[in-house]
Amino acid sequence: MKKQTRIVNAGRSSKWTKGVVNPPVQRASTVVFDTVKEMKHATTHRANQVLFYGRRGTTTSFAFSDAMTELEGGAGCALYPSGTAAITNAILSFVKTGDHILMVDTAYEPTRDFCDKMLTKLGITTTYYDPLIGKDIESLIQANTTVVFLESPGSLTMEVQDIPTIAEVAHNHGCIVMLDNTWASPINLKPFELGVDISIQAATKYVVGHSDVMLGTATATSEYWPTLRESSYTMGQCTSPDDLYLALRGIRTLGVRMNQHEQNALKIAKWLSKREEVEIIFHPAFETCPGHEYFKRDFLGSNGLFSFVLKPQVVKNLTDFLDGMNHFKMGYSWGGFESLIIAVQNVGALRTATDWTYEGPLVRLHVGLEDVNDLISDLEEGFERLKSAE
Repeated sequence: MKKQTRIVNAGRSSKWTKGVVNPPVQRASTVVFDTVKEMKHATTHRANQVLFYGRRGTTTSFAFSDAMTELEGGAGCALYPSGTAAITNAILSFVKTGDHILMVDTAYEPTRDFCDKMLTKLGITTTYYDPLIGKDIESLIQANTTVVFLESPGSLTMEVQDIPTIAEVAHNHGCIVMLDNTWASPINLKPFELGVDISIQAATKYVVGHSDVMLGTATATSEYWPTLRESSYTMGQCTSPDDLYLALRGIRTLGVRMNQHEQNALKIAKWLSKREEVEIIFHPAFETCPGHEYFKRDFLGSNGLFSFVLKPQVVKNLTDFLDGMNHFKMGYSWGGFESLIIAVQNVGALRTATDWTYEGPLVRLHVGLEDVNDLISDLEEGFERLKSAE
């Protein structure tokens, strides 16, 4: 099936839909059995999408897991109450005291906090690496390195990593390769074809698409799926069937939403690239973005998230630019239908393995589904506020 057809049909097996279009919401804690034989069967097959106990899953969660596995690949998908929970539990499922992990220097800030504040307590060390390191990551692998973690593109600054090269080196040393694949969503990158072992999504973002659900997923290869599944269950991870229903509904429009996000963002990025106030555009589809060549090679499309740097001489007070926006509201997260804007004055303070040489503030946009001309007018008025404040 072509991509859009798979999006519409993923997770809609008749065993989950029961004759209706969408898999129904099945809420359950206790599952009851009429016979000892039925209970023994459920207990024996509890890992295989059989109703056993609510935390193990219901038909709603089985449908969503199947949908994510079909779209992203792999052998199975574990579900979590947030993207951060998916990241932390995926890592915890495969490390122990005395281990070492390699973490990309441009990772999502909560991922970094987890390494620095939680893993250290467990006697697990972290080395941060340049996202553009490529094959030279071999120099950082230690005898006790168990996980190499990627996020591509990187948070805020959008560096695109050479995933297959890093994965090949990591596998040569027996390391597990994990990827925060949220930017691509389940449809714009095929992680397992590039050598990834576990692909993680903050489904809160593009999968749900409406800024009203917290949800995370981790999809694994057949080699690592049993361990990921059982470890996540042991750590008590489970999700609301109501949230999963909304995520399943979000999946059905994922393709058309991503196309519109991409079109709007590219138009705005091109417009920004001609503004005298802008020093550089960090959009993976632009040659100015580090790792652009890997984006062209590996990705099937882009989305609404990118960033740019303002020239320091035009910014007296960044508040003048940010305050007063009509459509680009300030807020954390991204991936919903709405446009968002955040700014960072000192990107260098957020990393340790790479240098940040730009003096001006970095602005990250999430371009939503509004009319693109209205969004451009909103930014243009922001630039006018900068000028009037000089």
